[in-house]
Amino acid sequence: MAIIAVGIDLAKNVFAVHGVNAGGKAVLVRPTVKRDALLELVAKLPPCLIGMEACSGAHYWAREFAKFGRDVRIIAAKFVAAYRLSGRRGKNDAADAQAICEAVQRPHMRFVPVKSDDAQARLAIHRVRQGFVEQRMATINRIRGLLSEVHRLDERCRRLMGMPGIGEKTATALMASIGNGHDFKCGRQLAAWLGLVPGQYSSGGKQRLGRITKAGDSYLRMLLILGARSVVVAAKKKTDRLSRWVTELVNRRGYWKAVVAVAAKNARMAWAMLSKGEAFEPIG
Repeated sequence: MAIIAVGIDLAKNVFAVHGVNAGGKAVLVRPTVKRDALLELVAKLPPCLIGMEACSGAHYWAREFAKFGRDVRIIAAKFVAAYRLSGRRGKNDAADAQAICEAVQRPHMRFVPVKSDDAQARLAIHRVRQGFVEQRMATINRIRGLLSEVHRLDERCRRLMGMPGIGEKTATALMASIGNGHDFKCGRQLAAWLGLVPGQYSSGGKQRLGRITKAGDSYLRMLLILGARSVVVAAKKKTDRLSRWVTELVNRRGYWKAVVAVAAKNARMAWAMLSKGEAFEPIG
């Protein structure tokens, strides 16, 4: 009887092929088919249903087999495992090919659409991008872990972290950049050095203040701004004096001006704590 269904277990160089007839009897069992002989073997088969497990290579082979007029179906690997007769312990290429052949004939089996060359190329770019994102996050997490160990060794960093909006990164960056803050006469000078004060456009005795200058260390300014944003968000749920001031400032001046004001305030308080050796003491 003619072959009606074929299961192919894909690999790099050697493939396993299992074909059955209408009665379910195995009439084509090839546990080792070399890569350069696979297309020739499929070309000689009668019109039949061909199944393969989903992978990047499966889409290539599906496109090639379709040129011979074959009905090709791709199945997710998790749906094939249930049809492996010998279970997990008997997993091998021949058993996988037999399971694929059995699974592809199921009437309610769900299949993976065959992708074109262009679709695979576009998805490859997405996969590369996602890989870079995962590597970036892994690197950030490693650095964060190292910084958390650095700040534990310095009592001044621990004091800074007692202030809302100051974490390991900001505390260690401030310490590495300004030390004890003795290069600045006051906290406002530090805030001005970080570019957190408004630029002046005064003339004729009339004072005009514009946007912040954004001068100085942009990295430190970014860290303080990010910390200030968390303070502004958390202030809505708190009733202490600082949170009440922040909430009133948001209502009066707007969200972003409040964020910059909190960042500048934190910079001034950080200078006071470093230069005078004081700890942050919240006022109720």
